[in-house]
Amino acid sequence: MEQINNSIHCSVKSCAYHADSKDFCTLNSIKVGCCGDTRPKTCDCTECASFQTNGKTCG
Repeated sequence: MEQINNSIHCSVKSCAYHADSKDFCTLNSIKVGCCGDTRPKTCDCTECASFQTNGKTCG
């Protein structure tokens, strides 16, 4: 099992970096990106660009 990063909370269990039984990330750091608009005005316009599933990155 990889090291849990207690500084990065995550509840996305389908992410390859999710810490299995705990709602944390196993990465040392994450990249936060925008969903299209480069100047987001709401939380819905941001994303974890480090998210990965099935070997494919999203950001």
